Amino acid sequence: MIDHKLIDNFTLLSKDFAVKWKNMVRKTPQLSHYNTMDDNALIELNAPFYPLFAKTLDRGLDRNLIGNFFASMGKVRMEEGYPISEVIYALTLAEKVIIEYLMTEFAPESTTKMYQSMGVITKISEFCLMGCFYLTKGYLEAVYTKMNINDRVSEELLKRYFKDDFFFKQE
Repeated sequence: MIDHKLIDNFTLLSKDFAVKWKNMVRKTPQLSHYNTMDDNALIELNAPFYPLFAKTLDRGLDRNLIGNFFASMGKVRMEEGYPISEVIYALTLAEKVIIEYLMTEFAPESTTKMYQSMGVITKISEFCLMGCFYLTKGYLEAVYTKMNINDRVSEELLKRYFKDDFFFKQE
């Protein structure tokens, strides 16, 4: 059982977590596209991640909820010109924000909270791995669509290199 105060904190403190994430982004030269954004835009970009994770902790892994969020993120980031490697790295930093919070502020309070933290670390790992899966699918789907429509690359050639089963395909 996960402490509901902890679950609530991921929603209530989402801006604070996003500020910590923004600070990590600023220290990461590999995130050059993210570092072109101003501080407030970065914070607003990351803040929805934490309430979504809170819902996952409260209700369990919901593939539709997580899939929609991350596939949409992948499509948007591709349209904005972000490399997929940067988007995944940024997601990894959001995961790190949660783990650091658990280990420095939540777990030290008691032995019970330490054990809860270990369980939540497993959950954030599952959440982010599933997020990477859907993020990549959304990103690649946007690349596929752009190449097919804007660049007029043939469907045959695209299918040769894009082996994924995208959401928009009808089987």
